Amino acid sequence: MPVRAAGAESGTGIPKSPSETMEELEHTCPQPRLTLTAPAPFADETSCQCQAPHEKLTIAQARLGTPVDRPVRVYADGIFDLFHAGHARALMQAKTLFPNSYLLVGVCSDDLTHKFKGFTVMNETERYEALRHCRYVDEVIRDAPWTLTPEFLEKHKIDFVAHDDIPYSSAGSDDVYKHIKEAGMFVPTQRTEGISTSDIITRIVRDYDVYARRNLQRGYTAKELNVSFINEKKYRFQNQVDKMKEKVKNVEEKSKEFVYKVEEKSHDLIQKWEEKSREFIGNFLELFGPDGAWKQMFQERSGRMLQAFSPRQSPNSSPTRGRSPSRSPSPPWVINKTSPPSSPKAASASLSSMSEGDEDEK
Repeated sequence: MPVRAAGAESGTGIPKSPSETMEELEHTCPQPRLTLTAPAPFADETSCQCQAPHEKLTIAQARLGTPVDRPVRVYADGIFDLFHAGHARALMQAKTLFPNSYLLVGVCSDDLTHKFKGFTVMNETERYEALRHCRYVDEVIRDAPWTLTPEFLEKHKIDFVAHDDIPYSSAGSDDVYKHIKEAGMFVPTQRTEGISTSDIITRIVRDYDVYARRNLQRGYTAKELNVSFINEKKYRFQNQVDKMKEKVKNVEEKSKEFVYKVEEKSHDLIQKWEEKSREFIGNFLELFGPDGAWKQMFQERSGRMLQAFSPRQSPNSSPTRGRSPSRSPSPPWVINKTSPPSSPKAASASLSSMSEGDEDEK
């Protein structure tokens, strides 16, 4: 890093005495933020009061790294209206260009912006605060100039200016960063495609009716939205129609859900009924089928009943004369009660036959 000789003027324009050397001068430049618990300060609140000479750095030197007390001061400027991810990504690139960097962000005022670019959605105070709460920003410069002058660069001890490499034509110039590029102080960043402040405004203009109805529904008055009486009534009627459509849609969805549940339960019931039917038919066939248990049991019981009803036959080798072995001879004293003798002669005949039978047995 080149060192100025003793007695040379510092970057602040204060002449140094011959006795002062670079080693005796300390850098008092603000250091990068180490905590994110507070917003970034404004430049006029913490201006750089460094008394050491602000030596010019090359990009190669800055990329190699600088002492801790000498961060590389990178400047990025813009309008930052409707602060979005494209803005944040550009600032992230500017912050991480070098190992030890301090990012200053300049924000143009409303008057300057309306003069050279056009009307903004957010006012300058809102845009300042949006930048202060970005994690990559170390310092915010309010009312930044449209074109960077050597005096401005020297005042804030800026080493490099970060911006996308597309020529920015404005204020009668083909590229407001042309002199910065020629001085070797320009470092490019990449634009984020698909997002810009103009794109967001285009969406709002294209869908104006939608956003007007949205804000009317949220309590804003027609006067606040600059909406005529007729348009207000039209938007409110459209809101009512949309509410009705939403209710019908919800009813349809619930009906579809109910029908689906009924169909699902019906399917389950039919499936269970089929399973139970198969089980019932299987059990019925097992019990009453051609080879079922009921047939076998019926055959066994019918065989038993036939055996019970059919009389037993007498064996051929019976010692008695035609007498059934199951019948036992009645004792001689037993009188047949079923057929009493009709006369005294019959009674005497029966007694004589009984006596003869006894003699035969003897």
